[in-house]
Amino acid sequence: MLNLRIRYLSFFFGLITILSFFNVIYSYYLNLYLNLNTYYLSLILSFLIALIFYKFEKVKKKVTIFEKILTVFFGYLTIPIVLSFPFYFSIYNLSFLDSFFEAISGFTSTGFTIFDNIKQIDQSLILWRSSIQWIGGLYFLFSIIYLIDIYDESFKKSLTNYLSFNSSEILKQSIKIFFLYSGLTLVIFIVLNLISIRSFDSLNLAFSIISSGGFIPTNELSNILRNDTQVIIFSFLLLFSYFSIFFTYNLMFIGKKNINFFYEDLHLIFYYFAVVLIFLLFFSFNKDFSNNLLSLSSSMSNIGFAIEHDQKNLTFVYLILVIIGGSFFSTSSGLRFIKIYSLFKYSVNQILSFSKPKNIFMNKLLFTEINFDFKEINKYFLTIVIFIISLFLLTILLSLSQLEFENAFKLSILTLMNTVNSASYGLSDFDFYNLNYFTKYSLILFMIIGRIELLTILIIIKNFLFKD
Repeated sequence: MLNLRIRYLSFFFGLITILSFFNVIYSYYLNLYLNLNTYYLSLILSFLIALIFYKFEKVKKKVTIFEKILTVFFGYLTIPIVLSFPFYFSIYNLSFLDSFFEAISGFTSTGFTIFDNIKQIDQSLILWRSSIQWIGGLYFLFSIIYLIDIYDESFKKSLTNYLSFNSSEILKQSIKIFFLYSGLTLVIFIVLNLISIRSFDSLNLAFSIISSGGFIPTNELSNILRNDTQVIIFSFLLLFSYFSIFFTYNLMFIGKKNINFFYEDLHLIFYYFAVVLIFLLFFSFNKDFSNNLLSLSSSMSNIGFAIEHDQKNLTFVYLILVIIGGSFFSTSSGLRFIKIYSLFKYSVNQILSFSKPKNIFMNKLLFTEINFDFKEINKYFLTIVIFIISLFLLTILLSLSQLEFENAFKLSILTLMNTVNSASYGLSDFDFYNLNYFTKYSLILFMIIGRIELLTILIIIKNFLFKD
């Protein structure tokens, strides 16, 4: 019988308790009493669950990877239930499904919202929406460490010299992630204040940026970013969720690191600047480069923010960037650039080996001594196959819900890549509130799949197709 490691989940319910307390204080400070009782409810309930999960778990020495995966999946279902209570018991008369949809959207860092007018929401609930994203981004990063042994050795080498984590190593890396994640959130908040964005908006945007989330504290981003300087600086801040969460840490302690710790981020730097250069040369004739830069950075980091302007001719390009995604150890989604690059290089080498059989073609990543083997290439290929199957299935489901095929296809990509709908993808005015039950349940399921796919499918592939 499978045993859930509920003590692992107790930490996140504890975080909800703390953030609920902050919302209570914030509500009293600004005299926002309309939804005050809902935060007391989430505070008490999350504290009780955290206490119960911590105290009453049966200690088990050996935990299988399947039990760990089940624990992560269970967290994606149960944590948003508690997070949905402030929506459900608020004054806005939301159904439980709509409340759960909003919570899942935030916790998976997607950003779809059932609210039509953000200005009508009181500030404490806006802050709660952003806090949900922050917890969800941290949960995703912790889950990667929790399930580290299912991933390739090259990914582990980018994190630590240990190829097999014991409990003390997991705790060490988790603590590092927590302080890095919190510290980077503070840095983003300070920079946003320095470019004359008011503190409330800066705090909400900092939560969204670091978690790769899509919620904003107003109806339009243009209401916050009012000049090109703000747009450009904001665009570069989005890259915090594009690069590895360990990138800044490794840079600070570069003397102790070898090149393996930077190999993915170095590839991402070249990839990012190549894309920016192409856009600068070919797609900025009407002097809207700052807006294009925002859409580029936002798409590559799987956030999805954009400022309203005509980008219909670039929608397909932005969707491709969303699918590729950012770093493995970041809060972004996507198939991951390094996987696509490795698969492309391996395929080219295989083709060349037939035309020039006497030559030796090394499957080595640039900037490193890391070689990827055939098993890894198989997994990369199957990841793409799984994405295509998931995309096809969700598109069919949304089309059956009477959505236009083009919108269904775009929305399916954004759902699986956990990226908010915006002007960049031609879906800025999409109405989630009036979707039928079947469509909302479908989106909820695939938002979760978009977050846990690599944490579940790859282990199944490893155990059933690549047995030692």
